[in-house]
Amino acid sequence: MADNANWYVVHTYSGYENTVKATIEKYVENRGMQDLIHEISIPLETVTEITDNGPKEVERKVFPGYVLVKMVMTDDAWYIIKNVRGVTGFVTSGSTKPTPLTEDEVIQLGVEKREIVVGYKVGDTVRIMDGPLTSFSGIVEELDVEKNRVRVTVSMFGRETPVDLELDQVELSTD
Repeated sequence: MADNANWYVVHTYSGYENTVKATIEKYVENRGMQDLIHEISIPLETVTEITDNGPKEVERKVFPGYVLVKMVMTDDAWYIIKNVRGVTGFVTSGSTKPTPLTEDEVIQLGVEKREIVVGYKVGDTVRIMDGPLTSFSGIVEELDVEKNRVRVTVSMFGRETPVDLELDQVELSTD
C-alpha cells in the first residue's frame, strides 16, 4: 500500500502545527495505522536573527499554519486527520477531495531528501549532457550537492566561462 501514499497539505490554526503533528502521530500509533499514515512533517528553515546579544540561529516554520502528511487517502485516514483538534481541513483544488502534492512540489519543498551520488569532483573534466551547452566539456570548479548545483568552467570562443548547472546535467568525461 505504500505505493499509493502521497503527500497532502493539512491546514491548521496558526501555532497549532506541533500539537497537530503530535496528535496525529499518537493516533497512528494507538490505532495501528502506520500502513495508512506514513509521515508527518512541518517544513522548517534555519535563519540567523540579530538580537541585542548578537546573532543567533533559530528554526522558523516555512509555512505557518500548514502540516504536510504522507498518507494513503482512505475514508478512515481522512476522518482521523480531519477531526484532530486544530485542523481546519485539507488543501484542495476546488473540489472537496484533498489534492496530493506533485513529485516536483515535494522536491521543491524539500520534504523528502533524495540522496544524490556524484561521480565527479572539483578539478575533474566533465561533459555537459543537457541544456544549451550540450556536448561541451569543462572543468568542475565548485560542487554544491545540497543545492543540486555544479559550476563548470567551459572554454567558449577562446574565453573561459563559468556556467552553473544542475548536478545531473553533467557527467564525468571519458575522453
